[in-house]
Amino acid sequence: MQIPLKYGCNPNQTHAQLTSALSDGPLTVVNGAPSYINILDALRGWQLVRELARSTGQPAAASFKHVSPAGAAVAGPLTDDFRKAHFYSDDDLSPLATAYAKARSSDRVASFGDFISVSGTVDESLARIIKPEVSDGIIAPGYDPKALDIIKAKKGGKYVVLQIDPAYDPPNVESRVEFGLTLEQSYNDSVIDAELFNNIVTKNKNIPGDVIQSLIVATVTLKHTQSNSITVGYQGQAVGIGAGQQSRIACTRLACDKADRWFLKMHPKALAIRFVDGLPKSEKVNALDQFVRYHELDDGERGVLSKTLATTPDPITDQQRADWNAQFKGVVLSSDAFVPFRDNLDRAARSGVTYLAQAGGSARDQGVIDAADEHNIVMAFTGLRLFLH
Repeated sequence: MQIPLKYGCNPNQTHAQLTSALSDGPLTVVNGAPSYINILDALRGWQLVRELARSTGQPAAASFKHVSPAGAAVAGPLTDDFRKAHFYSDDDLSPLATAYAKARSSDRVASFGDFISVSGTVDESLARIIKPEVSDGIIAPGYDPKALDIIKAKKGGKYVVLQIDPAYDPPNVESRVEFGLTLEQSYNDSVIDAELFNNIVTKNKNIPGDVIQSLIVATVTLKHTQSNSITVGYQGQAVGIGAGQQSRIACTRLACDKADRWFLKMHPKALAIRFVDGLPKSEKVNALDQFVRYHELDDGERGVLSKTLATTPDPITDQQRADWNAQFKGVVLSSDAFVPFRDNLDRAARSGVTYLAQAGGSARDQGVIDAADEHNIVMAFTGLRLFLH
């Protein structure tokens, strides 16, 4: 199999292609001309949603940017407040469409120009919510004819559409070339299911079934996210992803800050804001993100925000922020390796995290367990590291 690509990571890297020793490879270009980064995002995203669907039994979707997910989720109902906060109509959506709506909502600012991955055949319902979004392409195991017509028309007919054989499994050994030298390792086929969270090390040991699903979603997301990484999950969705940082606390702060903003977008003050007439959706997304970060903005940024709103904003106060986010129950956090210091637990607790999964095995485990007990966080040691580089 040989698929020519537009260029490598950058336009000056003119030689670029995808090859396989298989004569009839598992990947087909249905439309458009994919780039090197498109292929990386597509293959990473497909692995994530395939595993999510297998682990949860639910349709799954992911929104990828620069080889890490901006969001990931399994199918589930969308509340009226969710739809309003993330600019979705009250149309009846298919399960796969709800999965992508949730995945895209995890961080709509980061998802601008994403590559979409879904675990099932793209139907017309999903195609219609993809149609108005700024996106570079999609990978799926199949496409309904009407859905394919809708998405192929995006970007003036240049929207990248890839189809992958769902029966394809990679070889047991994978390799990569770095600076002309080849590295090899066994494929990471670790299984993430409910049993992974059985070793609960805190005094509080109760994890409800719906929370287990969120832990699975958060942990599978980590497995396919550049390390170090932390994911905050809620109701089958990754609502905060901190990826590719050199310290774990930096990942935790990023993930928790994103989760805080995700919850605050459904605050009554956020839902009450009105935009100036004719403002594009992408500008509304940015304005709403700025509004829930109003306390962080300087005067100049607040002035720019005011030009997008039809009325003067009534900012969410610090106390209102804390009270609002405290009401969400079943918030989980998962770490791709052991948590070395309690500062991660202290930050997670401020974002309402009450369930936490980590590898364990640090010399400081007991101090972290003590911190979890102080915050009444249920913590499981998985014994599984999930680094990805």
